[in-house]
Amino acid sequence: METITLLQPSKIVFGTGCMDTFCADYLALGFKKLFLLTTPPVLTLIRPVIDKFTAAGVDISICDAITQEPTVTSFNELLATARSFQADSVVAIGGGSVMDTAKLIAALIESDQQVEELFGTGLLKSRKRWIACLPTTSGTGSEVSPNSILLDEKDKLKKGIVSPHLVVDAVYADPALTYSVPSRVTAETGMDALTHCIEAFTNKFAHPVIDMYAKKGIELIAANLRTAVKDGTNVAAREALMLGSLYGGICLGPVNTAAVHALSYPLGGEFHISHGLANAILLPSVMNFNQCSNTAKFAEIALLCGCERGKTDEETARNGVNFVTLLSKECGIPTKLSEIGIPKEAVPHMVEAAMQVTRLLKNNPREITLSDAAALYYELF
Repeated sequence: METITLLQPSKIVFGTGCMDTFCADYLALGFKKLFLLTTPPVLTLIRPVIDKFTAAGVDISICDAITQEPTVTSFNELLATARSFQADSVVAIGGGSVMDTAKLIAALIESDQQVEELFGTGLLKSRKRWIACLPTTSGTGSEVSPNSILLDEKDKLKKGIVSPHLVVDAVYADPALTYSVPSRVTAETGMDALTHCIEAFTNKFAHPVIDMYAKKGIELIAANLRTAVKDGTNVAAREALMLGSLYGGICLGPVNTAAVHALSYPLGGEFHISHGLANAILLPSVMNFNQCSNTAKFAEIALLCGCERGKTDEETARNGVNFVTLLSKECGIPTKLSEIGIPKEAVPHMVEAAMQVTRLLKNNPREITLSDAAALYYELF
């Protein structure tokens, strides 16, 4: 068995209502200068927390400007604000973009490194600020991963920064924060989480320790995503999705994702398609491409999704691909690139960009060539 390393936050609190635990924990730590990153809808939701902290003497600088996936430029502007404020702690209450940004701010607020120098693995030297994450969507798993993603405007490509220093100090996963998330966002982020689990389980570097998380994540998301999309206040479904998302996030550090994510990056970088939507559209096609690499595993995915066992593993695996396709449709997600305004003429450039994401392509259970990548895009028109 290969050696594997899991890096996780020192404290993970999971459960409906655990926002109260976060408040008590933060005030007990004695910090006085909080840089808080969130979004406008969430800001309204957490106003009582802000008032409580202010009453306790905490000086808070609030950034609620992250309404889409962050760019290098927007990140540097926020970093300058955090430095000027002289924050002694950072908290993210939001989705993946908010948490990714916050983790990098905590790491670079007292650093001479430039974020543009850090794309890749293991290049970040340190982090000197305490940080906590409270996810408000069930998708990216960024709260428990060592990854942050930024859009590099120069290359029109999303790029990853991976470092142990991006593992946060504390996570408070409160499903109640997701009750008001719109159905479209619930669907897209849920498919992102499902993609994390499927790609980790079928990865070239898959490992039994991570398989445990990936398999349970697949099971939870497959069984509950439709319900949460239809009824955002269904407590059991919201709890299951957030747990499945957290499991998927744990998979990202030691194993990570593969071709679905690599192929999705140009869609976000050039066309500003949301990460979850891009993954959802690509997932069935990449699963179909990869399943011959380990048919038994792809058949197991189908069974975890609740599909019937076929006469052969191949038939069962196909049932799994069909399930994922239908799940997207039933959650209101388009299944073709042509449905979201991507022109066929863009495929050669997207292929060129995707093939640069070797950090993820090397994980894919089947080698992806230029012609393979092109074929995978073209079949989605």
